[in-house]
Amino acid sequence: MRIRIMSDGDEAALTELQTWLADTPGTADLPVEQVTGDGTTMSVLEAVDIVLGHFTDIGAFALAYATWRSTRNTGSDTASGAGGPTEGDGARTLTHGATTVDIGHLTPDELSALLHRLNGGDQQEQDGPGA
Repeated sequence: MRIRIMSDGDEAALTELQTWLADTPGTADLPVEQVTGDGTTMSVLEAVDIVLGHFTDIGAFALAYATWRSTRNTGSDTASGAGGPTEGDGARTLTHGATTVDIGHLTPDELSALLHRLNGGDQQEQDGPGA
């Protein structure tokens, strides 16, 4: 299963997420590929593609993403004095096929359930990487 996490105009968030996944046990070996577009002076990081090849990859990614998001929101909350994510907070949009979803507010369990539904439930085990 291949998913795409969009930068949502916040390249720093996407870079932080990519580093977080690379440094987190369970997601460090996930294939992550940068997707760039044309900027005014150089390539702009628009998204990362992530391949979730096994049932356990979905759970590990969901936990790592939600943990990263909560640490990022905590930092934003302190700076702004408001609850929840701030405007411009990137790496919240997930796409898979024709489906686009804001995942920035999901718990690990909710994100894992969403990914399983997007992948066709138990079909994940049969399809393997890149499905």
